[in-house]
Amino acid sequence: MALSDTRDRAAAPLPGGIDHAELENDGPTAHGDRLGTPAPDETVLWKGRPGLGMLARTAFHTRTLGLYMAALIVIALATGRNDAAMVTAGLGVVLIALLYMLAWLSARSTLYILTDVRLIMRIGMAIETRINIPLKQVTAAHYRARGKDHGDIAFELSGDRLLGHVLLWPHVRPWHYTRPQPMLRALADAARVAQMIADVRAQYGEIDRNLTEIKDEAATARHQGPVSGPITGRAPVMARTGDAGLGDQGMEGAPA
Repeated sequence: MALSDTRDRAAAPLPGGIDHAELENDGPTAHGDRLGTPAPDETVLWKGRPGLGMLARTAFHTRTLGLYMAALIVIALATGRNDAAMVTAGLGVVLIALLYMLAWLSARSTLYILTDVRLIMRIGMAIETRINIPLKQVTAAHYRARGKDHGDIAFELSGDRLLGHVLLWPHVRPWHYTRPQPMLRALADAARVAQMIADVRAQYGEIDRNLTEIKDEAATARHQGPVSGPITGRAPVMARTGDAGLGDQGMEGAPA
């Protein structure tokens, strides 16, 4: 489902807010840090994390490497090198197990939070990091379906305060090193989440979008611009009064 479908139907109301206390009982906690904790006047619309199996296949390439090791085993058996086949099989099992362990650690240490003003990413296997992405800084969104009900959502951002590829990995779009694009990885029911992001982002006006496919070009290839057009899933809302909050600042991120 493409997010451009919002142009052809009536605006749907956003879901009710999630209790802020639930965020501290689900995965990594922010301990009150302002980058990773929604403000009291923010409405938490959604929270989620990557699916383990899909994350292992798409970010840690377990399926590709498993097929490669299987091919080596077949070649060894075909040439009569049974000992080599057994060694390769053992190494393959260890390799896939290690990659699944890394994927499990990554999923376990990740929590994505969508509020009415920003996207928060609590990430980091070794060093916990909190990423703050104001929705008004999102200039383009890219959606790619993964399997039947999973998908990735990547974001192009305005401004000069961009985070490094290494800090974001694996929650970053591949092959985009000059201007890294934060990415929500291996989400279950990703199409619904993408639609929700489009609805809440509409309060800040139109954005460019390529919401049917993510094309992972090589690092040397130029990234082609997405199709542009308005997203009208939600009527504008009144801005908060008082001092500017994190939803009005550029993207930030810092280790815990």
